[in-house]
Amino acid sequence: MSKRIFLKTVASLATLGFLGLVQAQTTPIKFQLDWRFEGPSALFLTPTAKGYFKDAKLDVTVDAGNGSGGAVTRVASGAYDMGFADLAAVMEFHANNPDAPNKPVAVMMVYNDTPASVMALKKSGIKTPADLSGKKMGAPVFDAGRRAFPIFAKANAISGVTWTAMDPPLRETMLVRGDVDAITGFTFTSLLNLEARGAKAADVVVMPYPAFGVKLYGNAIIASPKLIKENPEAIKAFLAAFAKGAKDVIANPGAAINDVKARDGIVNVALETRRLQLAIDTTINSPNARAEGFGQVNGPRLALMASQVSDAFGTKTRVNPDAVWNGSFLPTKAVLDVLPKK
Repeated sequence: MSKRIFLKTVASLATLGFLGLVQAQTTPIKFQLDWRFEGPSALFLTPTAKGYFKDAKLDVTVDAGNGSGGAVTRVASGAYDMGFADLAAVMEFHANNPDAPNKPVAVMMVYNDTPASVMALKKSGIKTPADLSGKKMGAPVFDAGRRAFPIFAKANAISGVTWTAMDPPLRETMLVRGDVDAITGFTFTSLLNLEARGAKAADVVVMPYPAFGVKLYGNAIIASPKLIKENPEAIKAFLAAFAKGAKDVIANPGAAINDVKARDGIVNVALETRRLQLAIDTTINSPNARAEGFGQVNGPRLALMASQVSDAFGTKTRVNPDAVWNGSFLPTKAVLDVLPKK
């Protein structure tokens, strides 16, 4: 072997060794969304597209989901390292599976207020929560708003409601057809779906849970106990990179939708931009979020939610608020300063 070939070989091996070292230092994170790729998923797709996770030495894979319950169970099973799920679903899993070895834990609050609302058409005569008594309501059985409806009903003295179950795509259709008097759903999902089915926004009565005495938190980032135990630094890096991306998304939702479009080419850009803006306005940049701080929770409010979920969901054991939340991985206040100034 000539000296020149020898040196080339050594250089190649050195390069391979360096690449191997870089790969070894990069932590793979499988992340499960709560729903399909829609406007709000930009919160996770934008930091991925902009390389914020990569810069944090993370190889993050974001997959679409089919509900918060599914996200919780997939993280619990070990199929995913982290996920995005309604905190009530996390609480329910803990309380109904007290002996489960791998109970996911919420590590950052994203939707400081639940997105759940009751929606009706004005022509039904329903104007306030009190008008729902004795009415026929509809929602999928796993819908977050339906599951938490007993909390809404208690806060507003509602009684005598009967429920009709349906698959998610039929919910708004059945309301428009008059098959049900009102529905529960996420505001930024059902309101836009109603418009797509011919209803005008001005003709829809929207009763957001937070505006009517329900103090539930919404979706949080969750992590597996295995990741918490074995690689807490990866969680810290993920949350810091996520916060950086969230700040970009909140500042420019229209640009962020392009990252959603890149993952799902059939999304309607205009529609999903509106959906994302609605999500930001109603759940992320809410008065409660500004008061408590992005990503964080208030202890007494968390304890109240744990008690309410235990009662409304009829869990096997009482929810322990200290077991479902771990804020020790949150970035500094400066990094969490993502909400626009009022």
